[in-house]
Amino acid sequence: MRKLQSLFIGVIAIILLLSFFDFRLNRASNASSNVLNIYNWGDYIDPDLLKQFEEEYGYKVNYETFDSNEAMEAKIKQGGTSYDITIPSEYMIQKMKKEKLLLPLDHSKIKGLENIDPRFLDQDFDKDNQYSIPYFWGTLGIVYNDKFVDGDKIKHWEDLWRPELQNNIMLIDGAREVMGLSLTTFGNSINSKNMKELQQATDKLNKLTPNVKAIVADEIKMYMANEESAVAVTFSGEAADMMGQNEDLHYVIPPEGSNLWFDNIVIPKTSENQEGAYDFINFMLRPENAKTNAEYIGYSTPNKVAMDMLPKEISEDKQFYPDDETISHLEVYKDLGSEYLQIYNDLYLEFKMYRK
Repeated sequence: MRKLQSLFIGVIAIILLLSFFDFRLNRASNASSNVLNIYNWGDYIDPDLLKQFEEEYGYKVNYETFDSNEAMEAKIKQGGTSYDITIPSEYMIQKMKKEKLLLPLDHSKIKGLENIDPRFLDQDFDKDNQYSIPYFWGTLGIVYNDKFVDGDKIKHWEDLWRPELQNNIMLIDGAREVMGLSLTTFGNSINSKNMKELQQATDKLNKLTPNVKAIVADEIKMYMANEESAVAVTFSGEAADMMGQNEDLHYVIPPEGSNLWFDNIVIPKTSENQEGAYDFINFMLRPENAKTNAEYIGYSTPNKVAMDMLPKEISEDKQFYPDDETISHLEVYKDLGSEYLQIYNDLYLEFKMYRK
């Protein structure tokens, strides 16, 4: 009898223990499902939209930022944090697909993809948008201050080498961007894997050093708005931001060619809240939200319905919404592979060291 009693008590204890662990697991699961972890570039979404999303869907958004595609990729690879959404650039999407760091999208769960301009869908880096949804797009170009520079003399990449610009140019700190602009002056591709062309571009960059005042990142906006330099090489959205602060600034896309870039929303393999990820994608695909975000950020929206809602002075500004003729001369960055990415970085570092 005592044996049966002990056995019965043991069974009850096991059931209670299992119930406790099941409760803990369910609570953890529910907590995870109520949290959305977003990993994005700095200052790359209107904070009010995040608040609106939380209120509407009941999620708590954890928002972290990165300063380069490579830093983002490395953290996703580590897998320490369960990011549900991240926003890489086109070449990095291509790379992350190869590395199996992204989850394929279930298009049956996506609402509003028809709002996206077809020009920005089905790109080579992600055919049929199997893994990514367009977020913003833009170009790389030249900003100049007409108080110090004649706009007729700043139209081409070659103009950056003009001797009167000595110590008066700021460059965005990026190997692909700086190497690319030099490659373009020779009529070569910004995705070149020809060592002769790459060395030629580096040699030419070394001759640019007397004109380079600084190589900087996000602070380029503040410097140009405060008129600490006459000319800068930067992205279209950064240009829009600084132009909003200083009416003497202007942005040009060199007609011989430049970079056309895309940043897209993806769901990394680390995601533990895929339902929340789809909710966020659908939320950002709404035209009214895409419009709000475009006005706050200053970059070009791929959402054609949102674009129609923007003020004409924005949507018809060819500096930031270039026509098809201009776009036809632009190139999208491709994944160069680790070998050539390292070569670009090494040659760019050579240029930066040469300045010293």
